[in-house]
Amino acid sequence: MENVIENIHIIQKNISSVNLPQARYDGLNPGVTILYKGSRKTEFSRPVQVDTIWERDIIVPLRDGIQLRADVFRPQNVTKELPILLVWTPYGKSGTGMFSMDLIQGRDGIPVEMLSGYECFEGPDPAEWNSHEYAVVRVNARGCFNSQGDHQWHGRAEGRDGYDTVEFLAQSEWSNGRVALIGNSWLATSQWFIAAERPPHLACILPLEGLSDVYRETLCRGGVPYLPFWRFLRDNGLYGIKLHASLTFDQVLIDSSLTFAGENLQEDVISMLEKYPLMNDYWEDKRAKAHLIEVPAYVLTSMSTGLHTIGSTRCFEDIPHENKWLRLNPTQEWHDLYQPETTSDLKMFLDYFTKDIKNNWEQTRKARISVWSLLILGISVIPYKRLTVQSPLVNIPFTSWPPADTVYEPYYLGAESLLHPASAPVASESISYQSDAPAMQVENDGEELIFRHTFTQTATLVGASKAVLFMSCPDHDDLDIFLQLRKLDRDGKMLQNINIPLNDLGVTADEVDDINTLKFLGPTGILRASHRALDTELSKPHWPVHDHTNPRPITPGQVVRVEIGICAAAIKFEVGEAIALKVSGHHMMLAEFVPLRGLFKNGNKGRHFVHFGGDFDSHILIPTVSV
Repeated sequence: MENVIENIHIIQKNISSVNLPQARYDGLNPGVTILYKGSRKTEFSRPVQVDTIWERDIIVPLRDGIQLRADVFRPQNVTKELPILLVWTPYGKSGTGMFSMDLIQGRDGIPVEMLSGYECFEGPDPAEWNSHEYAVVRVNARGCFNSQGDHQWHGRAEGRDGYDTVEFLAQSEWSNGRVALIGNSWLATSQWFIAAERPPHLACILPLEGLSDVYRETLCRGGVPYLPFWRFLRDNGLYGIKLHASLTFDQVLIDSSLTFAGENLQEDVISMLEKYPLMNDYWEDKRAKAHLIEVPAYVLTSMSTGLHTIGSTRCFEDIPHENKWLRLNPTQEWHDLYQPETTSDLKMFLDYFTKDIKNNWEQTRKARISVWSLLILGISVIPYKRLTVQSPLVNIPFTSWPPADTVYEPYYLGAESLLHPASAPVASESISYQSDAPAMQVENDGEELIFRHTFTQTATLVGASKAVLFMSCPDHDDLDIFLQLRKLDRDGKMLQNINIPLNDLGVTADEVDDINTLKFLGPTGILRASHRALDTELSKPHWPVHDHTNPRPITPGQVVRVEIGICAAAIKFEVGEAIALKVSGHHMMLAEFVPLRGLFKNGNKGRHFVHFGGDFDSHILIPTVSV
């Protein structure tokens, strides 16, 4: 890999050997296998739908001489040329690697028999898409498994690798010359970077939830390093064990790099953050240039992730043309990927842009948003799975994102922990919390301020909120500030949402793990106060983007004004229900996995004071729409 970015040396570390049993790697095996219709990979797998040609470990040459390895799945008895669904993965292309749906309790609601077993983690099932006359090609990213080179963690270099791959595959004799990118998470993030390089044979992209700016959106969101999950990715793996609440940290996390496997080195983004904690050319290289994307885009987002919401909505907004569609799904990205309704929708988009089928896709509304009611624990989430009280409104159509008729309503912090609409209290006050209290990333960790407003008429929040707060700390020269919006029922109880229908998970409500993949508490915001300076070029009226290049020191006791963006969400409030703004010194979203609880460390010391009223017009702007 390129070992420098703009003269900045890239720190690397060892990557797990492909020879470890946990890698589930059976070596380099180039060749062709026929998978016959009705055959099964295992006795529990979904049968193959059509006779399928499986080409293993084909060589994909790159401009610098590196060779990647790819697998091709294509229907055997189709004489027409086929469009390609290209899946770019670091996790293993065809049943290799440790990651699978078994990563999550109840397989995230996707039973074994729903998939063929030939899918890769976070990617489409070839047994499904071959039956619709698409070729599915999966590529091991540079440095992963049997692809040469060193593993790189997002950025333009990966985009250039993707460019070369698209152009090489488009020349295949069975291809119609049109390539679409598709996949969740990392498999989505890579699409922003590849599409920004503008490969000529890229027909469209389907980033089904992916971050777009490593520093600003997750690794160092708001200037606060978030290391537990990223260390887990860099250093640890699962050995195929489900991360249930009953397992201890020592039982699950192993002291070696196991998430990725390869034969050389991998980029070490955590060491890079330790060496370069401020925005520089290295980190800017890891911000996708969505404004350069020219191809049609089907963009997925959701509320049920702490990683991808900001990037998905940001890139959708920044893509500079009208051939783009956004869908905020009502569950979770892995669960959504394999639903029949999703397959039908994705197929309509792909048929239109890769096969020229006139199916009226262009009449699809630009944004389709599923609005949650945030249900009391135990209620199922989507109406076509189970009809329940307060089921979400699915795929509400809008002509744009953010919706054109959005009204940003201010609610001012005031006495008695209330949010006041319309105007700030006259008298100034302050309230405090202990910023360095221990926290586990579970519900109600303690030392969390709550300001609330009870609605007297129905209200629907759709979009990103923004808080403007005046804060101080007499005990330290900086403040790590964490925000969360919550919904309260008419009795004042904080509501949660189980993201996957219980009948799909196969467990009771009380048995669902308290992790953010399976439960949503509310959208969040984060800022280290010394990083409060805004990037005026990247900021938008509804979303502040911080500069992160020149921290502003804070004198202990100094009151500072901060603007903090809160992730996009879509939540309905009935009369008598309430919205709450929580303010604390620790993360309030649930941890990604139970063993990661309590591992996050902030930079706080002492008490934080929130000032409001008088000259301190601390408030939050809530985006509301008519539904």
